Amino acid sequence: MNYPIVEHFYTIQGEGCYAGRSAYFIRLAGCDVGCVWCDTKESWDASKHPTYSVETIVSWVVDSGADLVVITGGEPLMHNLTELTASLHAKHIQCNLETSGAYELSGDFDWICVSPKKFKKALPSVLEEADELKVVIFNEHDFKWAQTFEEQVHEDCLFYLQPEWDSRQEQIPAIIKFIKEHTQWSMSLQWHKYLAIP
Repeated sequence: MNYPIVEHFYTIQGEGCYAGRSAYFIRLAGCDVGCVWCDTKESWDASKHPTYSVETIVSWVVDSGADLVVITGGEPLMHNLTELTASLHAKHIQCNLETSGAYELSGDFDWICVSPKKFKKALPSVLEEADELKVVIFNEHDFKWAQTFEEQVHEDCLFYLQPEWDSRQEQIPAIIKFIKEHTQWSMSLQWHKYLAIP
């Protein structure tokens, strides 16, 4: 099976629970969620990106020496990820997923980060599998919206609020205030952007 690839690189995870960990990122092309503030809009049209075989993709990771892969997008669940994750696991590589949850889950993942979006609803079946819930805060209304997911995930799921990058100076103080009042939530910052790394 071939997958359309926007980019792939070995770096440091900048967001969420795994922030600070080395990770090989595989950014799959294709997305119809349509976030107005999306920072990877070039990933939306899958036809604009080359496709690669599972064997080639796995070889990139193995050659890098990485032991953790983050499969992201775009919206990665627009593709069947079963063969890709099986091949990565066969090489003893941990597989993490970053998804909006808008499509049915495929593949075998060690960690699932669901970042739900207002533009296309996350499926209950995917929310139930989330190890990490990461909500991007773009305006004041997003806080109440984030709370609507608290009962849709399992009891061990971690909760993160992440400021939308372009409005971060405005949103960070509001997020801090919210987290101090709702202690089950933590803040996620896009450290890779502060550090100017991929």
